[in-house]
Amino acid sequence: MLREQIAASLEEAFSKYGFAEPSVAQLKTACNVSLRTLYKYYPSKEAMIVGALEYRHQRYLTFLLNESPSNGVESALYIFNKLEQWMKEYAPHGCLSMNAIAAFPDNPLINKAVKEHKEEVRQFLGQQSQREDLSTALFLLHEGVSSAWPVLGKEAITSAQKALLQLLEEDS
Repeated sequence: MLREQIAASLEEAFSKYGFAEPSVAQLKTACNVSLRTLYKYYPSKEAMIVGALEYRHQRYLTFLLNESPSNGVESALYIFNKLEQWMKEYAPHGCLSMNAIAAFPDNPLINKAVKEHKEEVRQFLGQQSQREDLSTALFLLHEGVSSAWPVLGKEAITSAQKALLQLLEEDS
C-alpha cells in the first residue's frame, strides 16, 4: 500500500516537474516519506521513474476502460475521447513515458518500462476496437495525438477520430 502511494506521488512529481529537475530530496518531500523509506521501495532515481511509469500505466488503462462501450467502433471512438480528457487533465505536456525516454535515452530500465507500456497500449487498442488487425494503425493514431497534443490540442483528437473512422470504413 505504501509502495503504491509513493509511486502515485512520484508520478505526480515527475508529471509536474519533469525528470531532470526534481532531486531525490525533492521527490522524498513530494512523497511525504523519509529518504530511508523512499530508498527502501525505490533504491535509485531510475527505479523511482520506473515505479512512477508503471503506476501511471495501470492508471491510464483503468481510466480508458471506465464506462467503455463494448461495440468495436464506439469503443475506439470512446478511447480517443478519453485520451482527450487524459491529455487535458494529466498530460498537457505530452506523454510522460516518451518524456522519460527523452530524458534518459540510454537507460535500459526506463526504456524497458516504456516499451512494455506502449506494447500493452497497442494490444489494448486492438482488443477494445475488436480490430486486432488494426492495432498498430490505431496505436499510431493514439501516439500521434499524445505527441501533437501540446501543439494542436483538440484538433489532434478531431483529426485522429476522423482518420479512425476512415480507416475502419475502408477496411470493413
